[in-house]
Amino acid sequence: MSVDLVGFLGVVLVAYVVPGPDFLVVVRSATEHPAQGRAAALGAQTGLCVHMLAAAAGLSLIAARSPAVYDTIKLVGAAYLVYLGVRAVLAARRAARERAAGRETAVSLEDGAATRTPAEGGPAHGRWRSGFTQGFLTNVLNPKAALFFLSILPQFVDGGGSASRQIFFLGTLDIVIGVAYWFALVAVAARLRAFLARPKVRHRWELTTGWLFIAVGIGVAAAA
Repeated sequence: MSVDLVGFLGVVLVAYVVPGPDFLVVVRSATEHPAQGRAAALGAQTGLCVHMLAAAAGLSLIAARSPAVYDTIKLVGAAYLVYLGVRAVLAARRAARERAAGRETAVSLEDGAATRTPAEGGPAHGRWRSGFTQGFLTNVLNPKAALFFLSILPQFVDGGGSASRQIFFLGTLDIVIGVAYWFALVAVAARLRAFLARPKVRHRWELTTGWLFIAVGIGVAAAA
């Protein structure tokens, strides 16, 4: 099996470095808690596994050739991003109202986190589940990720070998590289937690990331 690894690695690295929905989810989760950031990263890469297996089964090809299916997936994914953004904005505004009412900062922050992370099963379990779910849904509902395995990835396949085996190999390599990249990003983003723990900074961060999610969601829905 012979593939163009150098060219493929270059494309993959550029794809990960350029910020997108996965980037927003992983960074925002990491500033909540490193474990939640890692869970979001694993969720996003699990979504890629789904796209890779779907491409191997021919399902992604069907979606790519059917405008109705493609648009449906795109709109559902866009709606989910807008949902995450609205939830973050509402949580920030609720925390601000609580501080104005004279509540303790710790209570406000804890309550704000509770709106983003399910409490069932304990804080650690809730953080992991919340991060993984957000990362997975954001990725698996992104049709562009599916198209990557159908349009970009096959360009690096050697015609003399098994196309399916090479696509599986390159897809697995993409996923492994992504895990390493996201985990490194989580380590960097997690260092911002102390800074973001300040009430006013937290409020601005929540509003900024919330509106970014909404903007990206609208952009995805409006894209041709």
